[in-house]
Amino acid sequence: MFGIPLGDDGTELRPLEPWHAEEFLAHIERGREFIGRHVGLADANRDLESARAFLTAYAQKTATDTGRILGIRTAEGTLVGGVLLRTMDVAQGTAEAGCWLEPAAVGRGLVTRAVRVLIDWAVEERGLHRVEWQVPSANEPSIAVARRLGMTKEGVLREMFLYRGERTDIEVWSVLAPEWRAARAAERAAGSDHRGAGREPVDADPFSA
Repeated sequence: MFGIPLGDDGTELRPLEPWHAEEFLAHIERGREFIGRHVGLADANRDLESARAFLTAYAQKTATDTGRILGIRTAEGTLVGGVLLRTMDVAQGTAEAGCWLEPAAVGRGLVTRAVRVLIDWAVEERGLHRVEWQVPSANEPSIAVARRLGMTKEGVLREMFLYRGERTDIEVWSVLAPEWRAARAAERAAGSDHRGAGREPVDADPFSA
């Protein structure tokens, strides 16, 4: 199996495909309550059929270049979370990124590292100009990720999202390609590239189908 190293701890970013549905569902079950506090991923994957349908939908997005989904795996190969491009419009040069993580993997910076790889790919490989991050105002860890990635808060969509019967404010954060490239160049110049010095992808492009 191929993947992109996320650091020196053996964690990797790897594709998630429909044949991973059973493993994906088991991962969701381990963190269902935690994951479902702010995002609909847990509700969308209730059984094997829905999990397979969810991953199949993203396989179709990959095939049509309108989205991507990738899993975060430990050194032992355990699926503990993931990142995605929920939407992607190459013609417009825009995308919306997202993430999730099960409780056992929290506090290790995995999401920040994984999203950094995702944005690198979106900007440098697909030529996107803007990557957006939409997050409920109560989801402080996700907002912290946006800050660590150097995103700019653009505003709040008041009571925009109806989730589990309650109206939720959604914050909109984003980063533009010139901003991203400048920040990454500064990181590399300072020797702080979070993907690990000298670490290269095991495979040329794990984002492809």
